[in-house]
Amino acid sequence: MRMLTDLCEVDGKLTRRAASRIPPGVGRALSAVEESAESTKLWCGAAVAMAWKGGWRGRRAAAAGLVALAVAQLASNGLCKQLNDRPRPPAEWIPHDEVADRPDSSSFPSGHTAAAVAFTAAVAPAWPAAGALCALPAAMVAVERVQSGAHYPSDVAAGAALGLAAAWLTRRAPAMFLRLWP
Repeated sequence: MRMLTDLCEVDGKLTRRAASRIPPGVGRALSAVEESAESTKLWCGAAVAMAWKGGWRGRRAAAAGLVALAVAQLASNGLCKQLNDRPRPPAEWIPHDEVADRPDSSSFPSGHTAAAVAFTAAVAPAWPAAGALCALPAAMVAVERVQSGAHYPSDVAAGAALGLAAAWLTRRAPAMFLRLWP
């Protein structure tokens, strides 16, 4: 029990530090990227660009990214958030206006991070250069979720783990299904 209490204390300290130490200009850039990722717009736009300009490799990467994103969204928002009722970080910890824009759903896990990591991790094996380009905004989304006060760092870490699992499952699913059928 003490370990859980220590984790919660560290989570709170990191949340307060992230919310107060990021320069305003960086905070605005993070918010702009997160806003573009809202409702998966950024990742869907990236998939369209990859499919349009990337030939077969781009279409394969886009399809893998979108499937992994859907799996991650289903797992994080459709399942995990329904099973957990973790409140968002207290508003008094967040010294800026973004705290007013937080959703009402459970804080655990970060669905934005799950989607961003899933898309990026699924795209990377199919088209490494595109995956590398997606990594920066994915990381920015993860940082912004803590900086804005929408999530604790452990929520973001859990979302990233779900995203990686969704990408892994997306990559392995075709082989697993082929083994099931003789």
